[in-house]
Amino acid sequence: MDEGLYRIIAFAGFGVVAFLAWLTGKRAPVNWQTIGGSFALAWVLGVLTFWLPWSRQALSWLNDGLIAVLNVYQKGNIFLFGPLAIGPGQTLPDGTGSIGFVLAMQVLPAVIFYSAVVAGLYYLKIMPALVRGFAWLFYRLMRISGAEALAASANIFVGIESGLTIRPYLAAMTLSELLTLLTCMMATVASTVMAIYVIALQGVFPEIAGHLVSASIISIPCAILISKLTLPEDGQPQSLSDLPVAAGETGSGNDKTRTPSNLMVALIEGGMQGLKMAVGIATLLIVFLGLEAVVDLALGVLPQMGGTPLSLNRILSWLAWPFTVFMGLRPEEWQTASQILGARFVETEVAAYFYLAEVQGATPPALTPRSLTVLTYALCGFVHVASMGIFVGGLAALIPSRIQDVSRLGLRALWTAFLATVLTGCIAGVLA
Repeated sequence: MDEGLYRIIAFAGFGVVAFLAWLTGKRAPVNWQTIGGSFALAWVLGVLTFWLPWSRQALSWLNDGLIAVLNVYQKGNIFLFGPLAIGPGQTLPDGTGSIGFVLAMQVLPAVIFYSAVVAGLYYLKIMPALVRGFAWLFYRLMRISGAEALAASANIFVGIESGLTIRPYLAAMTLSELLTLLTCMMATVASTVMAIYVIALQGVFPEIAGHLVSASIISIPCAILISKLTLPEDGQPQSLSDLPVAAGETGSGNDKTRTPSNLMVALIEGGMQGLKMAVGIATLLIVFLGLEAVVDLALGVLPQMGGTPLSLNRILSWLAWPFTVFMGLRPEEWQTASQILGARFVETEVAAYFYLAEVQGATPPALTPRSLTVLTYALCGFVHVASMGIFVGGLAALIPSRIQDVSRLGLRALWTAFLATVLTGCIAGVLA
């Protein structure tokens, strides 16, 4: 089948997924300025990423810079863990070889280092300026409330911490705003954990770092498009007419948003926060992969289907199957892609990216370069059960008076975030 036809399917898939969001949402008049602005911004960002030579060059420079920063952290990692810190085929200066791939020693320390770097950039006022710039863009083009725009832009760089940027506005947020906030949280990935995905795929996707940043940015208008189709705004947002100052920017915030006394303190605190995230990621993988094995054990007593035992991963892949079609993947890739896309609901996107690297590193590769790009974009989000609990719980802790509203939106946010990442995959399917 001609490649152009798959691109047409991906473009049609974008419309089908958007229709699904409306079909499974609340029947209410939508704000067409927001829908149109989100649609236009998502596709403009996609064209900038994939088609324009100067923006592709900028993406390449960004990729090289992120990879360089990622390689730097290895010095401290090797000092602590020795041969455990180097990957298969690598050797230390004294000739000691790697013992093989060890995720805890070779991948999770990168989260600590990246978190410290991001904290340093916040202290130097570089990151707040970027957040503010993206917030202004989102506010003007998508006609959303100022609080939504500010939190959405913060989600490009951080996770649950994005809620702290608009803490004074959280309690008065409408249900539509809260769903948008949760959807943006789950449809993007924090820059502090992006290093894990870079490590997973840089062997089969040399420009992975730049594309992950691009995917996280494109996912913001996609998340807003989906959330506003699912739960249109029918209230009066408090910050509809202005773009608020982020909590902590004025120096009057609480302990969670205070400014560190100097750069070294910022780096240390960022590293400690990264350590907590690394431990959290390890905990999630241990718990949820173990629970998946327990469920598979129970499903194993049921009759086999097609000569293969039932498994949770297999069931989830069936549910994800139509979306691999919508993204314009080739028929021979549907099974592999649906397994990867479905598995992340339980195994998290960390395991999904490593599985993607494994099948792409086989001989021959399981996917074409275009399909690899599509799946990379579609997986770029915290779309799994564990993240739903983390984000809902974290947001409820910030606004205990709205705990029922936030809890009620949890499952819907998981659904809208999944659809948003599929939209991002559809854009990649058309333009890659």
